[in-house]
Amino acid sequence: MSFVKEFKEFAMRGNVIDMAVGVVIGAAFGKIISSLVDDIIMPLVGVATGGINFTDYKFVIQQAVIDGTTQEVLKPEVTLNWGSWIQTIVDFFIVALCIFIAIKGINQLKRKEEKAPAPDPEPTKEEVLLTEIRDLLKEKN
Repeated sequence: MSFVKEFKEFAMRGNVIDMAVGVVIGAAFGKIISSLVDDIIMPLVGVATGGINFTDYKFVIQQAVIDGTTQEVLKPEVTLNWGSWIQTIVDFFIVALCIFIAIKGINQLKRKEEKAPAPDPEPTKEEVLLTEIRDLLKEKN
């Protein structure tokens, strides 16, 4: 089997394509949630905490070196951006919550489908004919 043919069989499997679709949708969902956190939730948290923006918090390990005459940065400061890390943790928990809510809703829909009884099947032509014969025999008696 040639390499190209083998790769084509691998790439065209249903589960590989489903996984690719899931990754693309997951990336788009991640952007939506990041926007929700950055643009809606964190400003509200900032107002509630007196205007704190977590992404601004950092530990400076080494100060920047600036040229005294030109004010040009010769060496940028080295920092630990712990506020961005807090922001990422908040993003994660909100994404996890949204996924939990979505999965819970999907599971409830599946349970409703399972509980709904299947409709009675339509009678066959033979059953309809036998019913008519029975009804005619009842009328004669």
